Amino acid sequence: MRFRVLFLAWLVVAAIAGASGAVSRLQPPYPQLVLMGLTAALVTAGATWPAFRAWNFSLSWHSIVAIHVSRFVGVYFIYLYTRGQLPYAWAVPAGIGDTLVAFLAAALLVTAAATKHPLLLLLWNALGFADIVMVVAKAALIGTRNPQSMSALTRLPLSLLPTFLVPIIIASHVLLFVQTRNVVRRVA
Repeated sequence: MRFRVLFLAWLVVAAIAGASGAVSRLQPPYPQLVLMGLTAALVTAGATWPAFRAWNFSLSWHSIVAIHVSRFVGVYFIYLYTRGQLPYAWAVPAGIGDTLVAFLAAALLVTAAATKHPLLLLLWNALGFADIVMVVAKAALIGTRNPQSMSALTRLPLSLLPTFLVPIIIASHVLLFVQTRNVVRRVA
């Protein structure tokens, strides 16, 4: 329960930072440093804080994968591109990739196929991780070259992506890789 409260508090702080304009005032490389710092803190806490690690491992694959249904936000990226608010070079590949990952996450949840075939979960996790790494790297590259082109990601509601959701998504992929390491050993 206490970790859910901590996550809720984190969400509130991220929302306040977005609403106050604090996130939109950050210029590269600071948005990227915030995202990397939050992600590193989350992964480090999962690796070194025994109570948090135990809580993480108490989560079912269903609850971890369910987080990724939020990646249907990719449809919104494409919409913002059509309105000239995000560049094609980022919005369309990120939008398609995130939407595909979200669709596959929903399919895993609805069919529970990963329970019978854990390799499907591992493959989905690898695809989702590769996609989020590409999304973050491309956003950093484009945002560093032309910060204004990515400014939609620094205002609510999208400011919650780098300050809250993306670190959780990346950390959840790491957690699933650790949880499925036995599947990797059997395949290798």
